[in-house]
This record gives sequence, structure tokens and C-alpha cells, in this order.
Amino acid sequence: MFCIKCGDDVSPKRVALGYKTCLSCGETLAKQYKHCIVPLHKSNYQPITDLSLLKGINSKVCPV
Repeated sequence: MFCIKCGDDVSPKRVALGYKTCLSCGETLAKQYKHCIVPLHKSNYQPITDLSLLKGINSKVCPV
């Protein structure tokens, strides 16, 4: 299989894991993805990828 980004060969082991990019292109894509893990009140940890969601969570006032 060939990489969908650069056209180089992709390792059969990466293809078996479901990756469609070579190792170097995959690393470049992984560096572009950013997220933050936020502990929610009386709940679990939640990954946030949109900054507006994080601002919305921080602006909520908990009723007493």
C-alpha cells in the first residue's frame, strides 16, 4: 500500500493497524492534532479539542 500523503510505501504492519500513511507523514499529522484533558465537576476527565468548548465549560457557574 502507498501513503496517501507522499506516495511512499507503507509498512504492512502499519496497514494491519489501520494506518494509511507512512511513519514520517503520520508523525507530521500527529503533531498537528492538539487536545486538552479537562476534569469535569463530579464526573470523569473529558478530552476537549475545540477551544470554544473549553471556554464554555470554564464560564459555567455551579448552582449551590
